[in-house]
Amino acid sequence: MKPPYPAHARPSASDPVDGVLLVDKPQGLTSHDVVDRIRRRFRFRKVGHGGTLDPMATGLLVILLGRGTRLSDRVMASDKVYEGVMRLGVRTDTEDVDGQVISETDASGVTEEAVRAAMARRVGDLMQTPPMISAVKKGGMPLYKLARKGQTVERTPRLIHIYDFMLLGYEPPRARFRLSCTKGTYVRTLCADIGEELGCGAFLESLRRISAGVFHVSDARPLAELLEMEPAAFLDCAIPVHRIHWGDEHGAHVG
Repeated sequence: MKPPYPAHARPSASDPVDGVLLVDKPQGLTSHDVVDRIRRRFRFRKVGHGGTLDPMATGLLVILLGRGTRLSDRVMASDKVYEGVMRLGVRTDTEDVDGQVISETDASGVTEEAVRAAMARRVGDLMQTPPMISAVKKGGMPLYKLARKGQTVERTPRLIHIYDFMLLGYEPPRARFRLSCTKGTYVRTLCADIGEELGCGAFLESLRRISAGVFHVSDARPLAELLEMEPAAFLDCAIPVHRIHWGDEHGAHVG
């Protein structure tokens, strides 16, 4: 059977572009799912991403193409901005909407001022313990694999920094927020910890990544749209490596 790809989209000694592709990830897919679909559709040899988004999350996923995969560490190290919804009064075993409910508490007495104050107390340097449902490794084993076996192990807290944690709206029991933070921040754990402080529990109901360093979701294309493109149009959406200029450890710009 003749393959549905033109010659320049087939595997070769080098990929047709070395760069970065900004994808607006839909809910329900893992970051690896997105990488795999792009690799298979356009026959790239090297495809990666610059920072995982959980399946329940949407928004900016930085896809790295060809030699652009060498930028992985730099993109992953960049600061992130998210918008999301925290649901008060319910605890889940994963700290997000994908988990099983383990308890419910009346949160009707929690005021907007109390939520805002709890968020403000987390601005600055913060030691955060990774959740069991995470890719952090313990003894060479990802925590989520241990969690699937019913195991809970001690985890070492990690230093993160919260630049801003803003309450965008409060309609009990839901609080909409905008968060600016360093890499490695578990937003669902922030929500769960706030719920504990408020005495009612909480979980992350929805999450959308707005930016990662210099890259913004407003410049991203929906995955479904990208997968429908002809190879030439797809390649036009990529930002070539030579257009990305890295400054200090916190910055870069596209020129």
